Amino acid sequence: MKNIFRLTALGLLAAPLLLSSCEKDAKDYELEGPVPQSNFTFQANTTEFPTVVSFTSTTQDGFIYQWNFGDNSIGSGATVQHTYARPGSYQVELTAAGRGGTGISAKQAVTIPDACANTTFANLVGCAGSGVRVWSLSNDPGAIIREAANGSQISASGTLLPCQLDDQFSFTNNFTINYESAGATFQSGTTCGKSLNHSGNFVFRPNNGNPQIVLKGNKSFIGVADSVVNKTYDILEASDTKLRLRGTNPDGTRTIVTLTPYDATAPYKRLLTGGSSKTWMLDDNADAPITVGTEANPLEYFAGVKAGELPDCQADDEYTFSMTNTLNYDAKTETFSAAAGYTCKAPETAATPFVFGPSAGAGLAQFILSRKGAFIGATDASPTEQVYRILSIDENKMTIRAGSGANGGTVFTIKMVAKK
Repeated sequence: MKNIFRLTALGLLAAPLLLSSCEKDAKDYELEGPVPQSNFTFQANTTEFPTVVSFTSTTQDGFIYQWNFGDNSIGSGATVQHTYARPGSYQVELTAAGRGGTGISAKQAVTIPDACANTTFANLVGCAGSGVRVWSLSNDPGAIIREAANGSQISASGTLLPCQLDDQFSFTNNFTINYESAGATFQSGTTCGKSLNHSGNFVFRPNNGNPQIVLKGNKSFIGVADSVVNKTYDILEASDTKLRLRGTNPDGTRTIVTLTPYDATAPYKRLLTGGSSKTWMLDDNADAPITVGTEANPLEYFAGVKAGELPDCQADDEYTFSMTNTLNYDAKTETFSAAAGYTCKAPETAATPFVFGPSAGAGLAQFILSRKGAFIGATDASPTEQVYRILSIDENKMTIRAGSGANGGTVFTIKMVAKK
């Protein structure tokens, strides 16, 4: 490799001489001079991550410089900067070419510290896990706060719009950030506009306990698409469950955003609850509003009734789901009861807590009713498990399946419609 580089360098040097004059003596073409004694110094920027290292050649009698940075990348020039995204020890080498040939430096070890040793960074990107953590704006009031430069509060958000709550901000330990709007990006007031999806990089500054994130790229932002000065965010808090950032706006005010780890089921809970509370009813305008069978054959035991044929005491039932994980069942005047021989009986109106989370089987998400005897649609639907999986949902219609279907167990598939 050394000889190849030397021949290349000598070839570059010899070319202009060959063009100068064909009448010169062959001796004039000979390259003379000392062989470069290649060496270099370096300085790492320890104030931020990823770590940038500046390299300076101290070689005498060289004019072509090629660097091997020890991470399968190369560079050229007498002074260069190189960014190391990953921690470790890297063996760096400089090859210098001059009129007398080429010289290769001794390798020097460049040690890059691990950003994950910083607790704030480790929580930001999930170093203890995959090295990728996805954050979204908090559902709690005050997720977005505007304050004056002196810290006094100007305004605080209440319930955020769905186009804000489904935003995803992914941070990685490779110092990349990705924003996914999931369809629309909040603009201002109550307006959701076109998607502003963006991918880029960020710099993390430990700052002796006052850490910051600096985004690279004019279109990037975190939380809200305000024009934060220098794309720099102070990290006020970073834990496994909460991320609070503060950015200074061009007018001198500051915006504080609170984010929580993104839950893939969160959009379905917002549809279920309307972001606060929402009432659903059995869809008596659909054929087969309730069927009974197994996971493999949901119609195996009962294929359902035709549209409009549900008993009145069943069709008028209302089920109100809240973001606080409470289901309120309003039977109106009567409840259609399996235990009473599939007839109408005294109302079983009641409230029950529920646990919402990922689906344990086929489905987008699921909720488990906590009160014994609680049900949706049919009193004999999943009486022991009380688990209901959301198979499909939008603003107006929802299909749920009662029962896990494990080991060939019975499942009830229930069509519901949002109350107008």
